Amino acid sequence: MTLLSEIAGRSMRLPRAQTRDLLVERDLPATMDDGVVLLADRYVARAEASSDRSSPPPTVLVRSPYGRRGFFGFVYGRLLAERGFQVVVQSVRGTFGSGGVFRPFDERADGLATLRWLRAQPWSEGPIGMIGSSYMGLTQWAVASAADGSIGALAPSITASQFHGQAYGGGSISLDTALSWTLIIAAQERRLAPLRLIFGLRRKLPQAFDEIALGEVDAVIAGEPVPFFREWFEVAAPDDPYWRERDFSADVAGVTAPVQLVGGWQDIFLPWLLEDYVALRRAGRTTQLVIGPWAHTSTPLLARSTREGLAWLRAHLLGDRRLLDEAPVRIWVGGENAWRTLQEWPPAGVRPWRLHLHDGGRLSTTPPGHADDGAVSRFTYDPAHPTPSLGGPVLLAREPVTDNRPLEARDDVLTFTSGPLEQDVEAIGPVQADVHLRTSSPFADLFVRLCDVDPDGRSLNVCDALIRLDDAAPPVAADGSRRVSFALWPTAHRFRAGQRIRVLVAGGAHPRYARNAGTGEPPQSATRLVAVEHELLHDAAHQSAVELSVLGDRPA
Repeated sequence: MTLLSEIAGRSMRLPRAQTRDLLVERDLPATMDDGVVLLADRYVARAEASSDRSSPPPTVLVRSPYGRRGFFGFVYGRLLAERGFQVVVQSVRGTFGSGGVFRPFDERADGLATLRWLRAQPWSEGPIGMIGSSYMGLTQWAVASAADGSIGALAPSITASQFHGQAYGGGSISLDTALSWTLIIAAQERRLAPLRLIFGLRRKLPQAFDEIALGEVDAVIAGEPVPFFREWFEVAAPDDPYWRERDFSADVAGVTAPVQLVGGWQDIFLPWLLEDYVALRRAGRTTQLVIGPWAHTSTPLLARSTREGLAWLRAHLLGDRRLLDEAPVRIWVGGENAWRTLQEWPPAGVRPWRLHLHDGGRLSTTPPGHADDGAVSRFTYDPAHPTPSLGGPVLLAREPVTDNRPLEARDDVLTFTSGPLEQDVEAIGPVQADVHLRTSSPFADLFVRLCDVDPDGRSLNVCDALIRLDDAAPPVAADGSRRVSFALWPTAHRFRAGQRIRVLVAGGAHPRYARNAGTGEPPQSATRLVAVEHELLHDAAHQSAVELSVLGDRPA
């Protein structure tokens, strides 16, 4: 293990280990408020392991549904303990030997009970740190505002204080991500788990994606029903009690511990991670933001978030700021392909810049005039042959940014493209779609994507989003159209002079988002598929546009 940790530390560019001689205590029991016992492993330098030491090293807690040994025990347990901390890696309820039934995202009560248990241990004193990505980040938010000052620093990455936004992107279930994660949870503790996972990803997931009614696709990928997956279809509304007790976003402003947030422009949690940062910033809390060119499972992201998190914990638990970059915000700017330091997000001085959709597939800063009255672009979305997703944020994305020309060539996709830019345009901040749409059924989806087009025609996706429409919203105007305004993923991208900007419009992105059957039937039980005609209006009375946030003077 010494050689492996040396290799891993160097490849992740971590600071030099202070020791390789660790004591690992396995299966430490912690009793929860309802009597259920959760198990944890403790990693500590052997020289620091004595319970009667006057000043034990700070404790870092990691609560994980993915096991406390193997990969996560190595990265968060061994590598951090070699660098000055003692680390407790706990398996959450119902996973890897911990008692009870796994209840996804319901982590507040157990998290607080675990903190009380840690404070009662003779080897743990002083404020506790927490670190971890994705679900392990949610477990930090679950206790952050209610921990009675016992938390000294938090380092959540690629996560958010609430998971509903990601789970039901724009109102449609994030199918690819939901099924991929369900498969991981279902397979990880079974015999031959790695082989089961590989087979499931290659064979069972594509089969599940093709199912029309989604209520039983969990059995397709897992071989048996997965209760929490089926429950999700019954609790879709964000104000459902299921999600209310799992939503910690209202408490973010009350978190007093310093919080470092690390995310990726192509990560599935990006918009909600940025909402958490803004809430902390507005409340005057100590926080730091790092956003890179990463997807959820990007290998460089793990190394960077571990390195950044280690520096943050050392600064706030040990008083050692030598490893910490003090910049409040660091972002990767696409197109320029360079890091940028900011004082806040969104940066001061950004201005709205509207790009209007015109007849003939043109994109222009000039609004349509009366000469364009009646201008409309049409396409048909057929859920029996759904418009595919290509690139973009999903759980297991490998190439989230890719050439969109195969997608743009389809007859169920519209594109609107600017002329070559006369100067660089820096879009840094929120992006908004404002589209006037008429559909043959009130039950329809609208997918909008922003792309950067090279002179050779290569069209790379920058950001996008989908919104689901129904018979209640948005309201229908007298001419049968609806104004659909919604946020795309935020971005930081420089469109170079000579490049072109393209807006792509479609009626879905399957299987990233579940297909819309066009009938209003619940996705878990839909049996009929109805093709939906889409009419995109772009005349003087219906000024469809995409609005970017740009730095500097707005281009003409």
